[in-house]
Amino acid sequence: QDPITPFVGLPTTTTNYRKITIIYVLSKINPDMQFTLLVSALLAIVAPSRAFVPPLSVRPGTGWSSLYSTDEKKNAPTHDTKGQALEDLPPEVQAKIIAYQEHQQNAPKLGWPTDVRTLVQYNHGFAVMSTHSKANPGFPGGSVVGFAPDEEGRPVFIFSGMSTHTQDLLVDPRCSLTVASKEFKGAADGRVNLTGKCELIKDKEEIEKAKEIYMKKHPGAFWASFGDFNWFRLDVESIRFVGGFARAGSISAEEYKNAKPDPVAEFGAAISGHMNEDHMSATIAMVQGEVPSLEPDEENPVEEAIITSVDSLGMYVKVTRKEAVSFLPKSFKCRLPFPRKAEDRKDVKMLIMEMTQAAASKED
Repeated sequence: QDPITPFVGLPTTTTNYRKITIIYVLSKINPDMQFTLLVSALLAIVAPSRAFVPPLSVRPGTGWSSLYSTDEKKNAPTHDTKGQALEDLPPEVQAKIIAYQEHQQNAPKLGWPTDVRTLVQYNHGFAVMSTHSKANPGFPGGSVVGFAPDEEGRPVFIFSGMSTHTQDLLVDPRCSLTVASKEFKGAADGRVNLTGKCELIKDKEEIEKAKEIYMKKHPGAFWASFGDFNWFRLDVESIRFVGGFARAGSISAEEYKNAKPDPVAEFGAAISGHMNEDHMSATIAMVQGEVPSLEPDEENPVEEAIITSVDSLGMYVKVTRKEAVSFLPKSFKCRLPFPRKAEDRKDVKMLIMEMTQAAASKED
């Protein structure tokens, strides 16, 4: 009930008083955090000879948040994964952690707006729409719907007048659309939530344009010509993005509108599929040759390296080692950057060949 009570009897010092005051204020702001804050403060006060250090994963500059590029850090949350403090680890392990994090932090990546627009653009064309339920007031309605983004990234839809989500939107156009990446298989993969108002398109020219966009994405949508189907468009007002573990945040509607999809990502799935099926050994060699702390290790080898996505600046690879290490789980996703920006499919092929050859020369 009262976060101050547990501190009664502790040494009365100015420093301790300040700590208690901070804990008290924070606990009032977020009561759910009282227990965590209490434990942290007790450790800090009772053991003054050894300052309390949060787990590795939640400290700025040492946790997963350091894997972000500079312009992403404002969006970067942190997770308490119960890791060890960096200074508690052996010096050689500390050096590996720092080298790995610096590499991942500095590895070239698409900016968040481009990342989001790319995911939405090259999605398979289906997503989950959440509406305000007309049939069950106060509850959300959920539907899997087909969509296609226009040149501004606004999803367009063709809905039957009988569908529950159509009825919901006609009463209240506020909704959200959750779009998963085309290669989505789990929590480590990207997804985007677009929120805004989805309203009926009435202008004939806009209807024809929406139909052209939709049919390009869904050429088999024969129902688009049915008389009881109507065209809708979502005007995006807010965007939330999750790119994987500890990589989440938001961008503005203006950033989303002005961003352009990455051209290489359009055929990235074909490249990753080919590499994963026929050349995984080359991917393993690239990871071991390019990413610090993942060098060849007979005791803890990289057993699998699956390319999950490819863009003009590099690849994301899901790496699986024989065993987890102190700062990485057994399976994790890392960034494998290209030496230079790729302009087309042929360029990607050449870059991968260069990286494979460079990795082979390091092994020799």
